[in-house]
Amino acid sequence: MSDVLPAGKLPPELLGKLLATIPNDPSIVIGAGVGRDAAAVRHGDRVLVLKSDPITFATDEIGWYAPNVNANDIACMGATPRWMLATALLADGSTTPELVERIFSSLRAACATLGVLLVGGHTEITTGLERTIIAGTMIGDAREEELVDPRNAAPGDAVILARGIAIEGTSLISRELANELTPHLGSDLIERSRRFLHDPGISVVPAARLLHRELGRDLHGMHDPTEGGLATGLREIATAAGTGILVERDKIPVYPETTAICKVLGLDPLGLIASGALLATVQADVAVRAVELLNDNGIPAARIGTLLTDPQQVIMRTEGRFLDLPEFAVDEIARLFAERT
Repeated sequence: MSDVLPAGKLPPELLGKLLATIPNDPSIVIGAGVGRDAAAVRHGDRVLVLKSDPITFATDEIGWYAPNVNANDIACMGATPRWMLATALLADGSTTPELVERIFSSLRAACATLGVLLVGGHTEITTGLERTIIAGTMIGDAREEELVDPRNAAPGDAVILARGIAIEGTSLISRELANELTPHLGSDLIERSRRFLHDPGISVVPAARLLHRELGRDLHGMHDPTEGGLATGLREIATAAGTGILVERDKIPVYPETTAICKVLGLDPLGLIASGALLATVQADVAVRAVELLNDNGIPAARIGTLLTDPQQVIMRTEGRFLDLPEFAVDEIARLFAERT
């Protein structure tokens, strides 16, 4: 059983090996690859940007998560999210009409907020599921010259983090484990953490659009750190660019609520699912401008690292020491839930 893979993303080496076997085509502008948030294909005089992502951990407000996490990846490619298909797999034995109505209400609300049209998908009550799963497919479009290709990032680029970590993980845990956490942390902190889903929120679309509009070609890449948390997201942008990375641990903003929850549950914030944060690689000489631009528009931001020439150098400076950047084979939230089964 030692070869059985744990819950969460496939190991990047295995995923990269599998993706390398996919044939290419002249219509493909950006194809599948580790650290690439979405694919881009030519369609007439436009480029369609295509993304699929499931929601597998959340139960509360699952319909809000699905459009947002898919739209994030479209925006990170420099495209506008436009259409969504949702496959809703509903758990046998626990699905009620009221539950279905709540899910579709939140799906519609999230799509309306993003300006996305929900155009179809599939629904079924599925045997063998413990909870509902929504698999979303999002389609956006752009002109080819508007695309942000993470492969364009280069050694010397500054790594910018918009917002802190880990918004999605903090909200999700506080919603799923409120009864367990409230005696340790108090109802006020848990209620604030629950609201992270909407405030500050898990959408990075406004931040991505702002950087794309104002920085132009000085913006080399954007990435939405999800499963595996910020540490995995940082590794992925380095992999996509074919570079190394130096991360400054003391520059990474972690929400106090996140810190408190992680301390109680024995989790590392760097490995906790982090939708709501945006990573961007920018030309070094515009790093200060990029941070100021975000801050001036009400989006907290900081420079947290630099891309390095040697791809083998994936390191973090903390308290004056240089260590390997932590690697999380399993997202901290997946590990947490697995320990409870």
